[in-house]
This record gives sequence, C-alpha cells and structure tokens, in this order.
Amino acid sequence: MRSNYKITMVLLAGVAIGAIAVQGLHAQGAKLKAYAISELETLDASAQAAYLPAARKAIEAANGHTLRTAAGRVVQIEGGPAPKNVGITEWASLDDAVAFYKSKAWADLAPDRDKATKVVRRYVVEVEK
Repeated sequence: MRSNYKITMVLLAGVAIGAIAVQGLHAQGAKLKAYAISELETLDASAQAAYLPAARKAIEAANGHTLRTAAGRVVQIEGGPAPKNVGITEWASLDDAVAFYKSKAWADLAPDRDKATKVVRRYVVEVEK
C-alpha cells in the first residue's frame, strides 16, 4: 500500500513539473503576429498616389509590412457589400500595430490621408501560428 502511495506522489509531482515547464515555454514563445485591415474608399486618386509612399515608409520604419493591396480587387462572398479597397499590414504583434496607429508618425500623415481616402473601418486581428 505504501509503495502505491509513493508511486502516485511521484507521478503527480512529475505531472506538475511538466505542466510548469510547458507553461514556461509557452510564456517564452514569440508573440502572435497581427494584421491590420483597413476598409477604404478612394477620395482622390492623385492624392492617394502621393500619400501611399509616405504611409508605407512610416509603416516600414515601425517594422510593419504592407501587403500592397491598393490596386487589388475585392470580391464580396457573404454578408454586406464588400469595401471598395482593402489595405492589409502585417505586424510582429498586436501591441506593435496598436502602438503605430497611436503614434505621432501616423498622426502626422492624417491630413494627407484624409485627402486621399475615407476610412470605412480599420481593425487589427491577432493570428495564431
């Protein structure tokens, strides 16, 4: 009876140590990537052509990666009507994306952005690996 008790205690201790190790490894893992999705309407094509390089430069300086969707087609599959244009930007983490969209660099682009496009909706999605 006593040896079954010892085996049970050792087994429980092993499970506890394993659970702690897995939790520690998970906490050390890389942050989840995030994608900023912007649903846009073009107000002025020439203003947009002037604005996009500056916006892309600011995004790249903040370690974002634009997926260059400005000229891409958007096709409605389900739900309401599709937006006219969609911008997608990849970020290392949700925190990086939110920090950029609250940054001075992004705020400084607002006058040019407001001339070029109307933002219908912008949001950030965290993506599991």
